[in-house]
Amino acid sequence: MSTPAFELIILENGDIGLQRAGVDETLVQVKFSSKVKDYLGEHHIEVAKQMIDSGIQAVIEWEQAAAQAEEQEPSKTVH
Repeated sequence: MSTPAFELIILENGDIGLQRAGVDETLVQVKFSSKVKDYLGEHHIEVAKQMIDSGIQAVIEWEQAAAQAEEQEPSKTVH
């Protein structure tokens, strides 16, 4: 199974969005207050990217742990 490609976009309101490549639907939106944007400057885009990357990595780890737990469950099939 291939992993879908995602892309970060800058929305019209200046927020950072995540969408599947080639699909015009925002899946996640990161909004920073004006104070934080002033503090981070253009680095707010990299911070949003890191936040989204961390979230995706956490989901992957949860899915892997669930799959491992499922594999370790004893079979409920009676022969």
